[in-house]
Amino acid sequence: MAVITSSGVINTGYAVLALVADVLVLLAAIAFIYSRTSPSAREWWGRVRDGITPFALQIAWIVAVLATFGSLFLQFFEQLDPCEFCWFQRICMYPLSLLLGIAAFRGDVQVAKRYFIGLSLVGAGLAIYHYQLEHIPQPTVCGSLVPCNVAVINIFGFITVPFLSMAAFLLISTLLLMARGRDTDDYDNEDLEVIEGSVEIDSDDNPIPATV
Repeated sequence: MAVITSSGVINTGYAVLALVADVLVLLAAIAFIYSRTSPSAREWWGRVRDGITPFALQIAWIVAVLATFGSLFLQFFEQLDPCEFCWFQRICMYPLSLLLGIAAFRGDVQVAKRYFIGLSLVGAGLAIYHYQLEHIPQPTVCGSLVPCNVAVINIFGFITVPFLSMAAFLLISTLLLMARGRDTDDYDNEDLEVIEGSVEIDSDDNPIPATV
């Protein structure tokens, strides 16, 4: 009879969350492609984005915090030292767990989209490259004592540490891309009002003569 340990339960829980994250990212990509097919689909996609925007930063921040705690759990509780590529991904993830929290508290969607999404996209690229190092035989560029091409955990036969990292980065990137900044919409409305006001002034100053 297999012994179920607390670390095994936590690792499996993270694996399930990673699968859910990947499904959500895939559904968002399919929905975006579908929105390009017709005006009604584009309107539906706009309603979806409007529904997600109020919670996008908060959810992205929670994902970053969970990923940060997960990496620390593997290192200090399971005694699994990170390799070089793990450290590179941590460099991208750890600041997000703080910066996204500040952006979520302040409601700065545009700041998060403009300045923080780069970290998540770079982290996703590093995680994808790290994941393929574990599955495609090739000379590793990792020079540390901890090999980058060896999976220290393997859940369900394919979920490893870089897979977990990849799922977190992709979900954060998707949430930031889907979020809409209200400040941008406000600026657009103000510009429209200014334009309409100038047109009304011009029309009063230069009335069009009535035709006979």
